[in-house]
Amino acid sequence: MSRLLPQSFYARDALVVAEELLGQHIHAGGVVLRISEVEAYRHPGDTASHCRMGRTRRNAPMWGPPGHAYVYLCYGIHNLLNFVTNREDEGAAVLIRSCEPVRGLEAVIARRGGPGGPALLTGPGKVTAALGVDLAFTGRALFTRGPLEVRAGEAPVRIARGPRVGVGYAELEHQRAPWRLAIADSPWVSQRASLVIDGQRATGKISRPARAGGRAARPARG
Repeated sequence: MSRLLPQSFYARDALVVAEELLGQHIHAGGVVLRISEVEAYRHPGDTASHCRMGRTRRNAPMWGPPGHAYVYLCYGIHNLLNFVTNREDEGAAVLIRSCEPVRGLEAVIARRGGPGGPALLTGPGKVTAALGVDLAFTGRALFTRGPLEVRAGEAPVRIARGPRVGVGYAELEHQRAPWRLAIADSPWVSQRASLVIDGQRATGKISRPARAGGRAARPARG
């Protein structure tokens, strides 16, 4: 079995962690999924983040320490899985949007229902349902052996970037920021039309979005 990612992996800027989570493996409930799409919610000042209004009972796990799960109920229907990043008390996380199945596909189909294929796991609520993760997992460590683990996988060759989904309430610069990242060559990715392949012209199903303001700066690697 591959190694657990250490807590120090998560104790960095959410955008850096988001990029390096692509290709890593989530283990839960007899299922292993390879992460294929993520969104970064950053510190400080990200008006799309749950932490934008300060600490609340709901978002308390997102304030740290890093390397723990933050699971919340979206629209009263879907549990969504996030990995807490940055230093404690900074309030940042990475949302797991889509995954590829590695092991336990029968369990995934049973939990999700319907046909197979990428539609099973392209969407954050689908991922959490496939893993059997619910609100009881919030606050659990990801870097120790247990019911929810994140282990080393294979890094992608190319990465696609684009704006995050469903953040129309945020300031315009944060709506447009290319803080959604995906494995460029994976079919297990949602909403491809708004993604662009990093450093290359978009081809195939991934197309370049319309130009809308300046590109957000990427943080330096620590």
